[in-house]
This record gives sequence, C-alpha cells and structure tokens, in this order.
Amino acid sequence: MADAYAYRVRTADGRILSGSMEADGEAAVASRLRSQGLVPVQISKEAKVSLKMEIRLLPQRVTLKDLAIFSRQFATMIDSGLSLIRALNILVEQTENPKLADTIGELRNDVQKGSSLSAAMSKHPKVFPNLFVSMVRAGETGGQLDAVLNKVAEGYEKDYKLRQKIKSALTYPAVVTCIATLLVTIMLIFVVPTFAQMFNSLGGELPLPTRILVTVSAQARFLVPLAIATFVGLFFLYRRVRANNADMRLRFDKVKLRLPVFGDLFKKVALSRFTRTLALLLRSGVPVLEALDIVADTTGNEVITRAAGDVRESVRSGESMAEPLTRHQVFPPMVVQMIGVGEDTGALDDMLDKVADFYDQEIESTTESLTALLEPVMIAVLGGVVGSMVIALYLPMFKIYDLIK
Repeated sequence: MADAYAYRVRTADGRILSGSMEADGEAAVASRLRSQGLVPVQISKEAKVSLKMEIRLLPQRVTLKDLAIFSRQFATMIDSGLSLIRALNILVEQTENPKLADTIGELRNDVQKGSSLSAAMSKHPKVFPNLFVSMVRAGETGGQLDAVLNKVAEGYEKDYKLRQKIKSALTYPAVVTCIATLLVTIMLIFVVPTFAQMFNSLGGELPLPTRILVTVSAQARFLVPLAIATFVGLFFLYRRVRANNADMRLRFDKVKLRLPVFGDLFKKVALSRFTRTLALLLRSGVPVLEALDIVADTTGNEVITRAAGDVRESVRSGESMAEPLTRHQVFPPMVVQMIGVGEDTGALDDMLDKVADFYDQEIESTTESLTALLEPVMIAVLGGVVGSMVIALYLPMFKIYDLIK
C-alpha cells in the first residue's frame, strides 16, 4: 500500500508550493514532481495521525457556494495555461473548505496516476454531483474544459442566489415562529404557575379562558418535551421516507405545490431549476438522454422528476420534448410552447435559459411580496398569541374583590 508524502517544490517562476501525494517512496514522489516541471525542495513521509485533525460536532459539507468558487478558480487557471496538476495543487492550498480541499488533493493524486478528471470526480459523489461530473466529462471530450467549468460556475452561482432568495422569504416567519414558541413556553412553565397559585389562594371560580390556560400550564412540563420529541421524530421520519420512497415523495411534493401562498413559489423554483439545469447541460455538449437523466435527479421535486422521465422516454422513441409536458399540469402552456419553439428552431438551450430567467424574476418578485405580506401577519399572530395569554391571566383581576370576599 502506498504511503502519503508531504512535499515542498519550487515552480518555474520561483514560487514555493507545498502539497502531498501517495507513492511507493520518496524517489517516486521526486520523479513525479520533476515530470511536472517542478523542482523538489523537501519531501517527507506524513505521520499516520495528523496534528491538523479537528473534532467536529457535525460533518463538514461542501456547499453550492464552495463548488461555484472552485469551478470559477479552476476555469481561470486552466484558461491561463496552467497544467491540470498545477491548478489542482494551487486549489488544494487556497480552498477554505477542509473537506473540499482534501477531495481536491485526492483528485490530484488520481490524475497524477493517469485518471481523467471526470473519472476522479465520480469517486466522490457526495462532493461532486452527477451534474458536475457529466459536464466535466463533456468538456474533456470536446477540449473545452475551461469553458465548461465557467458554465458550471455560472449555473451554481445562479442556483445559490435562487436558494438565498427562498431563504430570505422563509427566514422571517421561521424566526417569528421560534420566538412565539419560546415566549409561550416560558409563560406556560414559569409565569402561569405563579398566577395559578395566587388564584388558588383567593378561591372562587375562574373565567373559562383562565381555567384552560392554567390546565395547559399544569401539563406543559410534560407536553413541551413530548411536542419537541414528536416534532424531531416526524422530521427524521419524513427525511427517511422521502429519501427511500418515491411514491411518498410524489405525494409530499404534490401537497407542497398546492400549499397556499408558498405553493406557487415552490413551483416557480422547481421550473427554474429544471429549465436552467437542462439548458446548462445541453449547451455544454451533454447528450440529450443523459441530460434528461441528470435533470430528473437534480430538480428536488418528484413531480418534475416524473415529468422529466416522460420526456426522456418520448425522446428515446424519437418524439419531441414538448408533447409529454402537456400531460403534466405543473408545466404552464408558456413553458411547453417555448420548449416546442426551441426544438423547431434548434435553439432549445437559449429558450430554456429565457424560461429560467423569467421564473427567476418571478421568484424575486414573489419573495418580495411574501416578505411584505408576512411581516404584518406574523406580528399580528405573535401579538395575538401572547396577548390572549396575558388577557386570560388578568381576567380574574377584574373580579379580584369578589374573590377576596
């Protein structure tokens, strides 16, 4: 089994770079480095346990933003004339995400051993999705790796911005809901019992709202942990069922698309992602059937995934892409017609991009409207919940003298 070696080298322009690779000995490391036009300065065997190891509570993830930055930097280096190995060496050093940096180091080692970049990436599906690998493979085949990487970067940047818009629309109601839940919990567990003791000492019959509140408060120490455990359990059950059961995913996604207020937003996001990803793949030279397979896996919505499957079967049979989409209500007539025009004119990728741009603008407008609508609604809900509890607590005060008698 090959050992890992750390090295420092001097480049042709005098810069000092460092990195690591797996080899059968120091001589093999030096030979590889010299074959890349680098002058070895220091080579040493890496220890089995690294002092750089960190303990993390959660596993490190590679985000869309990380992939976009990686693609943009990689494309710039390749376009500037740097060799693939040298570009990967530099990326290992300057990538901030530790998991991505380690993965790039493994890519470099595989490429040094003669593997293609796309084949090396396919070994890391949790870091590089099928979309990324297929586009890199198309770029290698067509000799346009730098151009394809730039397109990948543009695609991920747009997808990242899209997700940020959705998060901005959902953040406010989520925060207000958490604050309201926290306030209600604090009042039920700490505030209401104090008033309940005072009411019991005074005697008399309490108003109905107060009796309900006191009863809920008495059970809150058991209800709150039960509610939290139930919510967490349902959340993980939902994720597990969604990951393993396509029929349940379809049901969930149909319900999601029919939700009031947010359903229209989820539909626009799914359509934008479908058209943008398909345009990106076709423009990069990925075959149509393979592109449709990838799109079906990356839409994030089972309704769109089933539609993409129908389109794939239609194309495999020699028919058009637009015809099967008419059988799926999630695709508006405008989208179907523009795809049909794109097929007729041979500019399908451009038409898909125009559709995606249209829905991106719609999403931005919808998120702004949602934010403006939800702010007063959530404030009213928060005020109503807390205010009703306060009123229920103070209703007996209006009869305080009767209770004292």
